[in-house]
Amino acid sequence: MCGIAGFWSTKTLDQPPAEILERMGNSLAHRGPDDRGIFYDDSAGLGLAFRRLSILDLSAAGHQPMASASGRYLIIFNGEVYNFKDIRAELGIEQWRGHSDTEVILEAIERWGLEAAVGRFVGMFAFALWDRQQRRLSLVRDRLGIKPLYYGYVDGSFVFASELKAIRQFPGFSARIDRNNLALYMRFSYVPAPHSIYEGIFKLKQGHILEIDSPAGEPVLRPFWSALNAARNGLANRIHSGDAEVIDQLHQELLSAVRVRMIADVPLGAFLSGGIDSSVVVALMQSQSSRPVKTFTIGFYDDDYNEAAHAKNIAQHLGTEHTELYVTPQDAMNVVPKLPAMFDEPFGDSSQIPTHLVSKLTREQVTVSLSGDGGDELFGGYPRYELLGSLWKILRRVPGPIARMAAAVVHSIPPARIDQAIGWLPLPDALKPSPGHKFHKLADLSNLDPSSIYLQALSQWPDPAAVVAGSNEPATVSGDIAGLKWLDNPLEMAMLTDLRHYLPDDILTKVDRASMAVGLEARVPILDHRVVEFAWRLPAHFKVRNGKTKWVLRQLLYRYVPPALVERPKMGFGVPLDRWLRGPLREWAEDLLSPESLRRTGYLSIAPVRQKWDELLTQSRNWQYLLWTVLMFQSWLAENSPSQTGTGPLPAPAIANSL
Repeated sequence: MCGIAGFWSTKTLDQPPAEILERMGNSLAHRGPDDRGIFYDDSAGLGLAFRRLSILDLSAAGHQPMASASGRYLIIFNGEVYNFKDIRAELGIEQWRGHSDTEVILEAIERWGLEAAVGRFVGMFAFALWDRQQRRLSLVRDRLGIKPLYYGYVDGSFVFASELKAIRQFPGFSARIDRNNLALYMRFSYVPAPHSIYEGIFKLKQGHILEIDSPAGEPVLRPFWSALNAARNGLANRIHSGDAEVIDQLHQELLSAVRVRMIADVPLGAFLSGGIDSSVVVALMQSQSSRPVKTFTIGFYDDDYNEAAHAKNIAQHLGTEHTELYVTPQDAMNVVPKLPAMFDEPFGDSSQIPTHLVSKLTREQVTVSLSGDGGDELFGGYPRYELLGSLWKILRRVPGPIARMAAAVVHSIPPARIDQAIGWLPLPDALKPSPGHKFHKLADLSNLDPSSIYLQALSQWPDPAAVVAGSNEPATVSGDIAGLKWLDNPLEMAMLTDLRHYLPDDILTKVDRASMAVGLEARVPILDHRVVEFAWRLPAHFKVRNGKTKWVLRQLLYRYVPPALVERPKMGFGVPLDRWLRGPLREWAEDLLSPESLRRTGYLSIAPVRQKWDELLTQSRNWQYLLWTVLMFQSWLAENSPSQTGTGPLPAPAIANSL
């Protein structure tokens, strides 16, 4: 895995281009600690910077920026194309300079053209391609959005990078926060693509190609693959096979996806949480390995958040070489000050903390780790899916006046009192913990359709305009959800929404930044696009059946692991935020949430934030996730204020101008 950055400018820059490129590249050193390279085309004003984490072809033949054999194309590439050996054989070229997938990518583009070549790639990737002949710059991001890529304009120059921190190094970058996009962040705890937190800077959407013919020109964007089309095609071509045949088909799809992701010239392992998804991945890895697979788990000294014992049992059953590390609350909280620099953009998913801790543990022994991300979005794993379906079955039969009356009754009872009254009941997982808060949230949904209900279910701050002064929230996720009313099944509507937004902009962003911060490459076999397309051909009863989520994945796992080892309520990968915020993190949080701090930064309204904070402290309401979203913005702002974005000049390196 690597870091890429660059610019295209016909203006006279006030700093030497080599110095700018070196600074942009150095800001991404964590993504690529093994090698670096820069290129500047003086005649075009085009500059490229690269940092390399060596995974395939560790020799100098894998150095980037890399030129095609003809010299026409130049590339900087972040990611892996797992089927590069098949493409290499198909190309039929006798003489190759090395054994990297990057070289194969270039020659495939030379042979078939950019879009046709990308359509053949199986993998995760974000790359920039400079066509010297056409004087055209192209940016490409993989189908599922596994690898990041930002772009935009800074004072008339076109800039791009794997992370915002590299763009901040470009001279003249103003770091102006976009209040409208901040409103999006307050709703979802992440900034959904194509937006970023900064004015004029965007995320390239998953499965898209961007082309630009001059720095002053308007970029042309087009999709080469879309989750929406994958879903439409899947629904139009349903699989009508029986249970056993479907399980066999999924087995073969996942075996292949795991197999190609085990190719590496460096040590390889896997995250193992003990849940369904990671256990499936590890089981399929071990079934195709001649020696024990290295697996890694972190544990907490808190039974409500600890899955380490379950992971250990599965590792023992599968025969992996297992490493576990129990971390203290202090170990976890020590990560908090690192989060603003690590995530580079406001990011409020608190599972960022354990994800970084397990990545750090894993990196001590391996350079590549497979994970089970994607199983929930493809196979109906989130409790909110089941709750949405159940809720809609009830609400569509309840007349509006009665629903509103019931909602008023619920709102008249404090959440803490609801907790006391029903805490002893065997509630569904989706209503645990803090059932009172969840009942209040459900009451707000009593007169809505499934798409509106799901938008509210995804929302942290349901009315961002009330907390972000002067904002007008773009209809990004909300517009896409509203456009899915053609899907009759609420489960499929919710899964497709998450596949297009929550997965790339939250889950995959979290895994990428947390792992790359320690120079670890994370691979996600369940998100092989062929598995995604297969999953969308499966009728919903293969995903949720008789109250069991991820039904077909469970049946596959039972071929390797006894049900007793994995059948338990979904726990997630969280931390006890509410207890931390009332305890050891209280002073830190109070400083960031103080009226003086909120007034000084000037982006968030003081009253609603302080109300939520006071209610959390008195335990009358548990607003931990809403407040964490605010805290992550405030701490990010302190780390990335405009006065913190510049750096002094660096010695100019030698530039390769004729690769």
